[in-house]
Amino acid sequence: MIDPPPQGASSPPATDLEELGKLRWRCRRGMRELDVLLARYLDERFRSASAAEQEAFRHLLETHDTLLYGYCLGSLPPPTRFAALIERITAGPLPRGNSPARR
Repeated sequence: MIDPPPQGASSPPATDLEELGKLRWRCRRGMRELDVLLARYLDERFRSASAAEQEAFRHLLETHDTLLYGYCLGSLPPPTRFAALIERITAGPLPRGNSPARR
């Protein structure tokens, strides 16, 4: 498991392809539902998200698969720190033409 950064420290916003590739790999959970939700968020919303939301997503990816599955599919309430992010992840795809990845 990766140690979280020290309190108050944050990673720079993800803009380079190498980091996005690493995040894409971490989105692969072996559960189709999670794979689809996490990859779609990464493709459609992550790059336009605030630095704080990007950091929350990085931390969310450290969550155990069964908990993450419960949070995303609504069978478990997510921790407060992830609640808004889970809502964005599960909100569905952006309308056609509005995805930052397609601009």
